[in-house]
Amino acid sequence: MAAVIAMLEELRGIAPLTADGAAARFSAQAWTPGGKPRDGVETSWDKDGVGGWIQTFGGGVVCVSFAVWIRDVDESGYFDDMDAVYEQGEQALADFLPEIEESSLVGHLVEAEQTAADRDEFIAVKKWTLDGRILTAGVIQHDTDLPVMVVVALEEPASA
Repeated sequence: MAAVIAMLEELRGIAPLTADGAAARFSAQAWTPGGKPRDGVETSWDKDGVGGWIQTFGGGVVCVSFAVWIRDVDESGYFDDMDAVYEQGEQALADFLPEIEESSLVGHLVEAEQTAADRDEFIAVKKWTLDGRILTAGVIQHDTDLPVMVVVALEEPASA
């Protein structure tokens, strides 16, 4: 997804990563605001069918995430074949990873170890550090009646 790679490159230039700075980059890259302001900052964005979100947490942590693939639940509110949906998500992630690894970010990416929390949260995941930030791409489903998604997230860790 070219729009996500372009945004990651833009966000890489913000030091430190802030919600205001990220919102300004989304706007400059012609993402459409979603009308979800928080603390005076637009936090929900859309471009070419990709959703983007800005989240802030205690300690100065800012996370910008993107949903690059979504498979919603079926009419029953669940999936008939959960394993098949997970496999589709894993394939979508596998198709997307080369776009990250062969992008303009390549000289700045350092593969990072997955934590136990990553393995608990994600169906499949890959992590890097990107200029001191954490870049994660993975397949996730928060609950059985929620969509399965491939997400990409860039997080500014809390300052020491």
